[in-house]
Amino acid sequence: MDKIVLESPLDMHLHLRDETMLEVVAPLSAKNFSGALIMPNLVPPISTKDEVKAYKQRILKASKDKNFNPYMTLFFKNTYTKTFLKSIKDDILAIKMYPDGATTNSQGGVSSFDLKEIGQTLQAMSDLGIVLAIHGESNGFVMDREAEFIPLYEQIAQNFPNLKIIMEHITTKIAVDTMKKYNNLHATITLHHLLITLDDLAGGMLKPHLFCKPIAKRPEDKEALLALALSGHSRVMFGSDSAPHPQHKKESCGCAAGVFTAPIAIEVLVSLFDKHNSLKTLPLFLSQNAQNIYQIKPPKKILTLEKIDHIVPKSYTDVIPMYAGEILNYKITNIEV
Repeated sequence: MDKIVLESPLDMHLHLRDETMLEVVAPLSAKNFSGALIMPNLVPPISTKDEVKAYKQRILKASKDKNFNPYMTLFFKNTYTKTFLKSIKDDILAIKMYPDGATTNSQGGVSSFDLKEIGQTLQAMSDLGIVLAIHGESNGFVMDREAEFIPLYEQIAQNFPNLKIIMEHITTKIAVDTMKKYNNLHATITLHHLLITLDDLAGGMLKPHLFCKPIAKRPEDKEALLALALSGHSRVMFGSDSAPHPQHKKESCGCAAGVFTAPIAIEVLVSLFDKHNSLKTLPLFLSQNAQNIYQIKPPKKILTLEKIDHIVPKSYTDVIPMYAGEILNYKITNIEV
């Protein structure tokens, strides 16, 4: 297809950082997306009502009035009371649970998944209808971390059947199969995990800009993710996990985890779904499923894309995007708000 029209695309897992980095990257997402679920793992993490409101205002200011809605999240703590959660419910769309130290800025996350410790907060969330979004990794061997976390997903899903749970940025076939087993499990899938395996990252010369957590897995995992995304499954949605870092933090011996895809995500997704003759299901993956899962109505934004070759910028200030300097064959040619 030479031309495609998309309405109100959503990115349901996005890192915008803060301060100078926020100023660089927020306009890039705000330009193309109607809204995004903003991750709370700043330093310190977003954990109070005042912090949620203040961060949202900083995002809106940095976005430069692009008809973009930042949907806010709170950093999970097992000390949250039902009274506190009730008071903040209307200011957030989800609470994000991180295992302590599992990824960037996750220190202070959950150190024990014993339901005696976290169950009271989970029950309060369930009673109030607050969504639980989880970074599902153990602290084990890097390729096994998601698989080792699966029993915890199942434990929470079974013990809190009315709690809506998002398995964030799933990367494995076992996660796909587990999500399908429980009606209260949902999932986001990133762009890069639909495209790369560990071999693309480290099979030849190391490519630091493809290093992320969860790390890219095996070919059979990528194929399972792709099949799920293309299917339009009602409990699956796009979440870029676009995670910007300055070039010097990516191209270093202490390489920061994160792939920066926000500026090119929609164009690459259109190309990918077109390649697999699945453009009819792209609106489900990119917007409609998220609207149903989260019960939201994002700002109206209509994108027109055409089959036009164009080159991805080599950088945005000092942040290197995926496919930097390479040619994409779909281009956003018009945005109507």
